[in-house]
Amino acid sequence: MNTRRKVLTTAVMAGVAAMATFGGASFAAAEELDAIKEKGVIRIAMSGAYPPFNFVNEQNEVVGFDPAIGTEIAKRMGLEVEIVTTAWDGIIGGLLANKYDAIVGSMTITEERDEVVDFVGPYYTTKRAVFTKPDSGITSVSQLGDVKMGVTLGETHEEWAREQGYNVRTYKGLPELLLELQNGRVDVIANDSIAAILAMKENGYDFVMLPDLETEAFGAGIAIREGSPKLAAEMQAALDAMMEDGTYVKIAEKWVGGDIR
Repeated sequence: MNTRRKVLTTAVMAGVAAMATFGGASFAAAEELDAIKEKGVIRIAMSGAYPPFNFVNEQNEVVGFDPAIGTEIAKRMGLEVEIVTTAWDGIIGGLLANKYDAIVGSMTITEERDEVVDFVGPYYTTKRAVFTKPDSGITSVSQLGDVKMGVTLGETHEEWAREQGYNVRTYKGLPELLLELQNGRVDVIANDSIAAILAMKENGYDFVMLPDLETEAFGAGIAIREGSPKLAAEMQAALDAMMEDGTYVKIAEKWVGGDIR
């Protein structure tokens, strides 16, 4: 069983255990959406450690592209939004345990995750990239077998790196990855290209991207519990509308510098 399957299995078991502990929960479509609307609040989760997509600012507020998208979707559904930050490697387990209603945290849509949760979106696309210092001497993917690679625990990049047989070191989020690379504790990092490039620019890091990594674009989606088609449809309709009327582009330009659909 690879690392990704271990993570998802743990998430499923956490959700099952939570439902058993609290006497069970019904996630039928009508009850899911109606319960959220009755409260008037939708709880959305993210790591809070993935700038500029989601991070905690100097005022201790969770800001960025993800919370802006989630807040706009909630607004169009007639809801307030409550943002929850949690460790990425346990974020699916928290969703299944009903600690929040959706994950709006730059989660890559994968077949394995889709077996556990349902997705709305995608709401942006990006690619995997590997970065190193300009003077590291690492210029090709062919050299990665002999170096230390930093990744975020629980991300798809961790699964990929382990499948390649690389020497993997895991961290909590992108800021820590960048700092570890800057300080020489890892030789390279693997991450979504857009987030890493923007964060490097923001922090003044002079890292370079390996040019020969072959990778396909992948979509980031909003995860919700399975079996909630009414909730999924209403969230998708809100997302589609903001993409059509220009609101999405305004949000994207503010936080990531342009349209990333």
